[in-house]
Amino acid sequence: MIPYSRQCIDEEDVEAVASTLRSDYLTTGPQVPLFEEELALRVNAPYCVAVSSATAALHISMLALGIGPQDTVLVSNVSFVSSANCARMVGAKVEFVDVDEKSGLITPKTLKKALERLKAQGIFVKAVVAVHLSGRPLDLAGLYKLKQEYGFYLIEDAAHALGAVYKGDTIGSCKYSDLCVFSFHPVKIITTCEGGAVTCQDEGLYKELQLLRSHGIVHDKALLQDQSYPEFYYEMQTLGFNYRLSDVQAALGISQLNKLDKFLEKRRALAKLYPTFLNEHLKEYDISLPMADLEEHEENLSSWHLYQIGVPNRDCVYQTLRAKGIGVQIHYLPISRHPYYGKIHLEGSDKFFKRALSIPLHVRLEKRDLSLICALLLESLDKV
Repeated sequence: MIPYSRQCIDEEDVEAVASTLRSDYLTTGPQVPLFEEELALRVNAPYCVAVSSATAALHISMLALGIGPQDTVLVSNVSFVSSANCARMVGAKVEFVDVDEKSGLITPKTLKKALERLKAQGIFVKAVVAVHLSGRPLDLAGLYKLKQEYGFYLIEDAAHALGAVYKGDTIGSCKYSDLCVFSFHPVKIITTCEGGAVTCQDEGLYKELQLLRSHGIVHDKALLQDQSYPEFYYEMQTLGFNYRLSDVQAALGISQLNKLDKFLEKRRALAKLYPTFLNEHLKEYDISLPMADLEEHEENLSSWHLYQIGVPNRDCVYQTLRAKGIGVQIHYLPISRHPYYGKIHLEGSDKFFKRALSIPLHVRLEKRDLSLICALLLESLDKV
């Protein structure tokens, strides 16, 4: 089976983990702050908080922004469910933003439509979770204009987008947003096995995120409410969670981060290679390729976490390719269509989902793999 994505671990990664395992600290040691420092530097953000998963990162982002049961959060409709679940975890109401039927991304146009619909109902939107689906950067400047107009918090769900670039700015810098969340699951751009992170520019948010990550406990004597206790004393000042990343995971993350440029270069090269096998067949088989209507250049770069194509009779093609050992995947059933969220259909999301098929894209693939994948894809389309 050629999987749609997978981790790339080498001996440097193994040694980084082994070295930490031989050290004095397996958790709450020096590797986590070092990983945070290097990640923040990489995305050009002043602050970074590493946590146990991207879901944990989204959860504490909601809490740090003060979002609760009285609030409404708007979420990109084509994404993994955690993009919306984080709002429900704090009791907030979730509404959905429809996506562009070609890209699967929310746009300023689709977001404004959702905002106006809710405004007409007397509903104020407290936050928007905007997803860089497959690693393609959103129109953040356009979303930021709406943020200024409507007064909501903007959270970038960049689980797919480590290394992506928008208008010359690295995704994660939070130039246009309040917070940006990353994932380090094994299928993502880099991995810490499981793990996530939040970046921001606001020191107050940063300190709140740190507090929420680890039980709401303060160890710094200067920050204690009761200054009469000795050095060993600590206080729980708010209700927090055990969302810490271990030093072992952080050591792997540091090693992986050192290879990020190499990973991105390979992913981008593969993404450019797919059209060489498929372009002449697009009309014949009714195939659409990603970024077809978006120009990619040095100041606007996808991280290419996923390579999503559009095909007719998607489910049949999916089953045929899986049977032939090509681990295609589908990303995603629109969140609003899940039973928990009421099985609500949105036009752009439904049109995107009906045709979307993720074909393999990861750094272990070679040109011959892509040639085989495309040959079997065309063969499967001949049968539908």
